[in-house]
Amino acid sequence: MQRTVLERFPAGGPRGSWPAEEFAAARRGEGVAAEVVMDLKEDAFLVVVPQQGAERGQ
Repeated sequence: MQRTVLERFPAGGPRGSWPAEEFAAARRGEGVAAEVVMDLKEDAFLVVVPQQGAERGQ
């Protein structure tokens, strides 16, 4: 499955702060199928959405 990254957040945020989750929840509130995944290599949380059919192959 290919995905598009909407936003990146550093993994070392303040304790109790979940900016990636908050950003994804706001996008879901707008009807966008956003989810949070961890990029271990970059030590960051990514907010991603499934790539749309029209964008595939580009």
